[in-house]
Amino acid sequence: MQTETTIGLKRQRGVTLLELMIVVAVVGILSAIATASYRSYLIRTNRSDATSQLLRIQVGEEKYFLQNGAYVTDSATMATASNAGGLGVSTPTLAGYYALSVAPRLAGNTSTYLATATAIGSQLADSATCRTFTIDDQGGRTPADSTGCWH
Repeated sequence: MQTETTIGLKRQRGVTLLELMIVVAVVGILSAIATASYRSYLIRTNRSDATSQLLRIQVGEEKYFLQNGAYVTDSATMATASNAGGLGVSTPTLAGYYALSVAPRLAGNTSTYLATATAIGSQLADSATCRTFTIDDQGGRTPADSTGCWH
């Protein structure tokens, strides 16, 4: 037997369309924020592709200089295997985010070098400050460490 208080009321089940749309909107906003943050994180992480290869070039250059009295100052020799008189560093980098090159820091002077890593492909979305990295025979790096690009 039904009581007087339950006769006019139906029990509501499920969710309304409005509630569902609110949930979809909240999930959409959260995913947009997370995606942008993750993309930024990936770009910063991919910088290690450039910095690690430049440091590898620096070590190879110093070893080559000790053995030959001059630095490798052309990109073709840079890519040659280290046992064949080169540095064994290929371009683009292993992950493919940067193109590498090496040249004399002072024109025509094989007692100096300047190794450069330039962003390619998806890494071009990085900030303009961190798209090109260099290291030279004096240990000088660009961009400056204060920019945070090398970290």
